[in-house]
Amino acid sequence: MHRLVRSSGARKPKRRWKWMLKTIVYTGLLGLCALGISLMYLYQSDLPLADSDRNSQLLDRNGKIVAAFSDGTRNQERVPLSDISPWLIQATLAIEDRQFYKHVGFDIKGMARAALINIKEMNKVQGASTLTQQLARNLYLSHERTWSRKLKEAMYTAQLEMKYDKDKILQMYLNEIYYGHGAYGVEAASQMYFGKHAKDLSLAESAMLAGVPKGPTYYSPYNHMKNAKDRQKTILSSMVVTEQITQAQADQAYGEMLSFRSQQQRTTLSKAPYFRDYVRSVVINELGIDENMLEHGGLNIYTTLDMDAQQAAEDAVKSELNGSPDLEAALVSIDPRSGEIKALVGGANYVQSQYNHVFATTRQPGSSFKPIMYLSALASGELTSASKFSSEPTLFHYDNNRKTYSPKNFGDKYLGEIDMRQAIAASDNIYAVNTILKIGSDQVIELARKMGITSPLKAVPSLALGTSPVSPFEMASAFAVIGNQGRSVKPLAILKITDENGHILYEAAPPKSEKVVEPSAAYVLTHLMESVFETGGTGNRVSAEIKRPVAGKTGTTSSDAWLVGFTPELSTAVWVGYDKGKTLGTAESRKAAPIFAKYTEKALEKIPPKIFPIPDHVVSVYIDPSSGKLATADCPDKKLEVFVQGTEPTEYCSEHGEGEPPPEPLPVKEKAESRSWWSDLKRWWMD
Repeated sequence: MHRLVRSSGARKPKRRWKWMLKTIVYTGLLGLCALGISLMYLYQSDLPLADSDRNSQLLDRNGKIVAAFSDGTRNQERVPLSDISPWLIQATLAIEDRQFYKHVGFDIKGMARAALINIKEMNKVQGASTLTQQLARNLYLSHERTWSRKLKEAMYTAQLEMKYDKDKILQMYLNEIYYGHGAYGVEAASQMYFGKHAKDLSLAESAMLAGVPKGPTYYSPYNHMKNAKDRQKTILSSMVVTEQITQAQADQAYGEMLSFRSQQQRTTLSKAPYFRDYVRSVVINELGIDENMLEHGGLNIYTTLDMDAQQAAEDAVKSELNGSPDLEAALVSIDPRSGEIKALVGGANYVQSQYNHVFATTRQPGSSFKPIMYLSALASGELTSASKFSSEPTLFHYDNNRKTYSPKNFGDKYLGEIDMRQAIAASDNIYAVNTILKIGSDQVIELARKMGITSPLKAVPSLALGTSPVSPFEMASAFAVIGNQGRSVKPLAILKITDENGHILYEAAPPKSEKVVEPSAAYVLTHLMESVFETGGTGNRVSAEIKRPVAGKTGTTSSDAWLVGFTPELSTAVWVGYDKGKTLGTAESRKAAPIFAKYTEKALEKIPPKIFPIPDHVVSVYIDPSSGKLATADCPDKKLEVFVQGTEPTEYCSEHGEGEPPPEPLPVKEKAESRSWWSDLKRWWMD
C-alpha cells in the first residue's frame, strides 16, 4: 500500500500570501498612525514668522488705516475680506484656484491634470498650486527650487488649512500677494493703480488687477498694456465659465476704458505723510522702538489723527497755495483739552520737500506771540482789559537807560489812547512794547516755557513783537493753554501700539493737565482775542467764513505770515512763507488767515458751534471807552468789558457829568445766558 506524501512546497505560497497581507495591513496601520501623529504635530506646532516684510501700519483715531511704514520698497495695507470688492475675489478665484472652497490645501485632480499636460508637452507649461500653497510660499519660503522647499511648502500648507478657515486664508492671500511697483496686497494695489479702495473696484478693474500677480512686470498695465488687456480677457472668460458673470458682462467690462493714476499721483499716495514722519520720529526716538521693527515688524500704531480734520487741513493749504510756486505752509491742530494732535500738514508738497515746517524753529512769529505776553500781564494783575497806553511813535529806553528801541506800527498807523482789546485787535506794537517793559521780559519767558515754548527766547523789548523764532507746533501748544482755561496738556500723537497679534506694546497714559494761569485770566484774554475777527481786527477779512466763536492772533514779518487761533475744540497754528529767504508780497502775507478759516469751518462742520466756557471769578462791567472807568448814565458811549474779578474799575467816569451810575457789575455767567449765537456774541458788549 502506497502512502501519499504532501509536498511542503504546496503550503509555501499560502503562507507567503498571509505574510504579505499582514505586512500590508501593518504598514497601512503604521502609515495611518504616522499620518495622524504628523497631522497632530502640524496642528499643535506654531507657524514660523513670515519671511515677507510685515509693514507696520499707522491708523487714525477711529482705527482706519492711514499709511504704512516701510523703507520705500514695499507698500502694503492690510484690509479685512469685507473691504475687498466681491468682483476681485471672484476674479482671483476664477483664475487662480476654482476649487479653493472644496479642497483641503491641495488640488489632487488639478495636480494630476497639470502633470499629464506637462508630460505631454515635455515641458512645465501648467502649474497646480492652490491659493493656500501660494500663500505658504509667499509667507514662509524662499524661491529656491529644491525638494526640501517643496516638502516645507506642503507642511506649511497643511498647517494653514488646519489653523485657519477658508475666508481667513483668502484674506491673508489677498493682503500678501505682490501686484507690482512695490504694492503688496489688494488695498495698496488698488490705491496705486486706480486711486480707490479695494472695496470700490469695478468688474473691469478687478479683472485687470487679478491678472497682475502671475507676472507683476509682464502684466502691469503701466509696463505692458496689451499684455494686461489679454490677461484681463482671459480672467473675464474664466469668470464666465465659472458662471460668476454672463458673457455680456464680460464683453462690457473688457470694452470699458479704465482710468489709471499718473506717476505724479502714484508718488503722493500716502495720506498725512508729514504726520506719518512725525510719528516715525516719536516711535524711534521717544519710545525706543527699533527702526527695523517699525518697518518690518507688523506693528499697528493707533494715533490721534482725525482724517476728516486732516483732509480739511490739506485741502485748505492746497487751495490757498495753488499757483504760488515755492511758497510753503504749515498747519498743526491740537485738541486743547486732551492734547491730541488732530491734523498736521508740514509743507505745500511732500513729493517736492519732506521738510516738516510744523517743527521748524527758524521762523519769527511776529505779533502772533503777543497773546502770551498779554496773558502774563493779565495773570499777574499788572494790567487789565481797560489798561491804556498811547499808540504813538515812541523811543523806548531800557537796560537802565543804556539802550533804546523805537518800534513802528504797520503802515505807520497810530491810534492814540487805546486799551488792551483795541491793541490786540489792531495788533498795535507800541502798546505791546509798553506792556513788556512794564511787566518784564523775564516774566513773559517764564510763562512761555510753561505754555510749551522751548525755543530760545531773548529777554529784550522786541520779544513782545515776536522776534525770537519758534515753531508752529510750539505756538499751537501755547494757544491751547489759553483755550483750555489756563491748563497745559502735553501734545500727543500716539494712543497705542500693538504687535501683529494684537498684544499691546505701548499705551499712552490718560492726559494730565497742569495749571499754568487762573482760568479767569485765560478767559479774559480769550474774550479780547475774539476781537481780532471783529470789525477793525486784523483777522476781519475772514470773519464771514467762520460761523462759530473763535479767538486768535495774526502775525506778519517780512518773510512769515501767521494766524494762530482756537475754538473750544481745536487750537490751530498756520504759517506761510518761503524757505529761501524770499520776502512775502502783500498777497502771500494774507494767505494764513484764509487757510485757518477754511480749515476750522470744515474740520468742525459736524460739531455745533459752542461759546467758550466761562469760569468763575470773571465779571463784566460797562465802561466808558475814552476814560476806561466805570460808565455813568451820562457817558455817550458805553461798552461791556470783561475783567478778572477784583481787577475791574472802581472809579466812575467824571468826564461826562455827574450822572447816576448804571447797575452793579454782574458776573459774566449771568449775561452769557442770552448768548447762543456768534452774532449775539458780537453784540454782547455793545450798548
